[in-house]
Amino acid sequence: MSGGKIIVVCGSTASGKTALTVDLAKRYDGEVVSADSVAIYKGLDVGSAKPTKEEMQGVKHYMFDVVSPFDEFSVSDYENAALPIVKDILSRGKLPIICGGTGFYINSVLYRMSYGNSKGNAEIRNKYEKIVAEKGNEEAYEILKKVDPATAEKLHPNDKMRVIRALEIFESSGVRKSDIKDEMTPRFDFIAIMPTYDRETLYNRINKRVDRMFENGLEEEVRGLLKSGLTLGNQSMQGIGYKETAEAILNGSEMPLDIIKLNTRHYAKRQITFFKRFQNLFTVDNLDAESFEKICKIADNFLKN
Repeated sequence: MSGGKIIVVCGSTASGKTALTVDLAKRYDGEVVSADSVAIYKGLDVGSAKPTKEEMQGVKHYMFDVVSPFDEFSVSDYENAALPIVKDILSRGKLPIICGGTGFYINSVLYRMSYGNSKGNAEIRNKYEKIVAEKGNEEAYEILKKVDPATAEKLHPNDKMRVIRALEIFESSGVRKSDIKDEMTPRFDFIAIMPTYDRETLYNRINKRVDRMFENGLEEEVRGLLKSGLTLGNQSMQGIGYKETAEAILNGSEMPLDIIKLNTRHYAKRQITFFKRFQNLFTVDNLDAESFEKICKIADNFLKN
C-alpha cells in the first residue's frame, strides 16, 4: 500500500453525498474527485445533479465534464483519468475525497484490480455489439443470464460494456467471469462514509429529486442532446432519467416521472447493497449537524493515526 490517506463518501443517489463532501473538504483542506458514471459527460447536467458553482463553495472538484456524450467511457478509462488526480492531490498535501455512487469507479482507484483481466477478442465483442445494436441491451443480458447468472445478477441490463465483456470472457476462454477472482490490493489507506436513511425517507428524497430535475429543465436538456445527434444507442443516454425521458420524447408520450422514480429507487437499492460490502465502511443515519460531528470524529481518528 502506498502512502496517503483518502476519504470516500459513497451511497445511494439522493442521500446527500455532495453537500457532505463539500463540508468535509472545507474542514480538512480537501479536494473532491467525482465517481459518477453520468456526471463524467459534458452536457449531462440536470439529470446527473452536478453541483453548481455555488454548491461547490470554492472547493476544487474533478471528473465532471471530462468526456463527450458521443464517446463510451469504461471503468478502465475512469481509473486512468482519476488515479493521477488523486495522486496529485496527495502530492500537494491535500486530502482527496472521492464522492459518488458508481462503486466500480471507486474500486478502480482504491484497488489494483484485474476485472477479469483476460485478453480481449474483438471478433466476439463485435458480435455482441451487433446483437445489442439490432435487438437491444436486454438480448445480450439474457444470453449472459444463461451462461453466467452470477455475473448477470451483479449487472444492470443497460450496463452494456460489462455485459459484453463478461460474454467475451466466457466465449473466448470458457471461464465464467464470476469464477475469476479479481485481485483487490489496496493502493491507499482509506475510510468510506455512507449516509443512510430509513426506506420511506430515502424514497421521498428520491421522488423529490426527480421532481426537481424536471423543474430544472431535464426535458429541455434531453431534447437538446437528441437534437445534437445523440441516440439511445449512446452510452451516455442509458443513464436513469435520460433514457426514459429520451424514449418519451421520441415516442411523443408523457414525461415518465413515475417510471424514473421507480427505476431510481431500484438503483438506490443496488447501490446500498454494493457499498455495504465496502471495507472500512462507516454508516451514518440522517445527515444533520449531530451526524456531521460524528463523521468528523471518525475522520479525525483516521487522519491522525
